[in-house]
Amino acid sequence: MGKTILITGGARSGKSGIAETMTLGLGPRAVYIATAEAHDAEMDKRIATHQARRGAEWTTHAEPLDLTAALQATDGRGPRLVDCLTLWLSNLMFSGRDWQEEAHAMIAALPAQRDPVIFVTNEVGGGIVPDNALAREFRDAAGLLNQWVAAAVDEVHLAVCGLPLKVK
Repeated sequence: MGKTILITGGARSGKSGIAETMTLGLGPRAVYIATAEAHDAEMDKRIATHQARRGAEWTTHAEPLDLTAALQATDGRGPRLVDCLTLWLSNLMFSGRDWQEEAHAMIAALPAQRDPVIFVTNEVGGGIVPDNALAREFRDAAGLLNQWVAAAVDEVHLAVCGLPLKVK
């Protein structure tokens, strides 16, 4: 099994940059599995910023929903960076798919991966309790997903002020 790492942190904590550096440290060529979809100009700009930061050593594989298939399709092509699990979760929830079933399937596929996989996720439970049911449902789902992935991977890092703090 390839090494598996989860990097979590708050908004603008530096987690994606940390993950990109770690991924390239595991091999000269890497695959960026992008879960984001641009539904508006602001998200389009965020995606473009991420793409501009990456060099020629990256290949992008866009997959907003079927992360298990994306991992299987890219295995053998170098270390993979999945950015990010919380966008993947929101995609699953808004599409009406069973996010728990999808999460368990993706986690179950990790031991068969030959190449390393680094996941980026957001730590969303550190603030106040949201005032609406959908936001509370998402916060709770993200917390569970992060716990499940953290239990399954080899390492967990918390991004704080652009610095990685090893948790596991």
